[in-house]
Amino acid sequence: MQKAERLLPTGIQSFEKLREQKCVYVDKTEYVYRLVHEVTPFFLSRPRRFGKSLLLSTLRAYWEGRKDLFKGLAIEQLEAEDEDAWQPYPVFYFDFNGQDYTKPSALEDKLSAHLKPWEQQFGCNTDEDTLAIRFRNLLMKAHHATGQRCVVLVDEYDKPLLDLIGYPDLQEHNKAVFKGFFSNLKSCDEHIRFVFITGVTKFHKVSIFSDLNQLNDISLNEEYAALCGITDTELKTYFAPEIKVLSARQKMDEDACLQQLKRQYDGYHFHPDSEGVYNPYSLLKAFFEKHFGSYWFETGTPTFLVNMLRKNHFDVRRFTDKTIFASDSTLQDYTGDAMNPTPLLYQTGYLTIADYSQRLQRYTLCFPNEEVKYGFLNSMMPAYVPGATEGNGLDIFTLESYVEEGNLEGIRNILTALFARITYTTENDPFEHYFQSVIYLVFTLLGKYALCEMHTFTGRIDCKVETEKFIYLFEFKRDETAENALKQIEDNSYALPFAADQRRLYKIGVSFDSERRILADWKVQE
Repeated sequence: MQKAERLLPTGIQSFEKLREQKCVYVDKTEYVYRLVHEVTPFFLSRPRRFGKSLLLSTLRAYWEGRKDLFKGLAIEQLEAEDEDAWQPYPVFYFDFNGQDYTKPSALEDKLSAHLKPWEQQFGCNTDEDTLAIRFRNLLMKAHHATGQRCVVLVDEYDKPLLDLIGYPDLQEHNKAVFKGFFSNLKSCDEHIRFVFITGVTKFHKVSIFSDLNQLNDISLNEEYAALCGITDTELKTYFAPEIKVLSARQKMDEDACLQQLKRQYDGYHFHPDSEGVYNPYSLLKAFFEKHFGSYWFETGTPTFLVNMLRKNHFDVRRFTDKTIFASDSTLQDYTGDAMNPTPLLYQTGYLTIADYSQRLQRYTLCFPNEEVKYGFLNSMMPAYVPGATEGNGLDIFTLESYVEEGNLEGIRNILTALFARITYTTENDPFEHYFQSVIYLVFTLLGKYALCEMHTFTGRIDCKVETEKFIYLFEFKRDETAENALKQIEDNSYALPFAADQRRLYKIGVSFDSERRILADWKVQE
């Protein structure tokens, strides 16, 4: 009989369930040990599907004294000499997932639903008290009833705010609710032992952060950079059987499999000097499905992010030429500034730290991996080129097939049709922005299937695409002739590196007319 595959905790957010069902668990309890022996409240920002909920569930199990769940893990040995370890504390776990916050009073209803069973447990008299007073009374009652100070864990605190990006009045209302409710974390400090708050973003001037002036934000802390996510060492230590199965299914050796996993899912850096970590959700899904898929994008890219980039004429070429910069404050605080998408792009996981200049005190940001790069750029195509969808002959798959076949007429027809579908532009919505963006998106996405290099600096070929049989050298001109584009290819000897190459080489000059917003001319030379 074939041995059953190991249980993977794909999508499991409960530490108790994970341990009781004997799922594979990457032991992060040494981090838990360090955290629980501190006295300051913590905040951690990480992208969605990065294991924040599982981390809080693990902290909850620790503070509830569930020693049985930690058998064989690092923390069991670390706590072996501590007589006070594993004592149960009153734990109040607030989870803001699973609610539609666009409805009036949704946040108040969620908070009240959390409080009611705890109030019954500790015999609180709620009467007509406000939510803030009810929470304060609960903290005091629980402390006096148990003799232990309270533990407060807050999961995805920012969901009631992020869901309301397009509802500014309701968002401000929820900020005010938070201010009254979570101000207790400061005023009731004598009743609290431990606080840990997670979210995707750190909203500037939200009371959780302004009131808790001693809050320890570990989002960019080197010591905790791998607290969520999976390192290269952890991948090879904990998932050797899964790597073996995946490589066999994909008909590649294990080294090649590891390299593909790294390209696809690794690369997140939460400190300039930290090693990269893999997105745990995507990695587990790849092992479960035995396929290198794009799993992080199953719930889609937030529309407001794409619209923000388009509205502000963000130069999308900056995503891959490493010219997106940020300061510490930019990465850690979200101010709601609609003119600067960088904080949200970083905090939501579309960008990560690529480099840091100590002299300039400046971070350089880029895509973390191929899953994010191609998934995000693909999600931008409909916003820039309406109608460019799979199945209608104007998609990257069709273009890729023409490129592989050497079908120059097909390539030209797709590019012509794509630019004909660019929406009407005005002075505040210039064609130049779309011209540059669509070329970048089309040919960068094509690079997922063919070796495509985009260069945006003077003196370099605009685009080079290589396949098994063909080499294409593209030069694009706006409001100039295609002949001029071809002349630049010749004058700069762009074809010279391929003089001994046996593949068929095409030099292609393309001209765009910004007034008519069309591909106006196309010249090919072999």
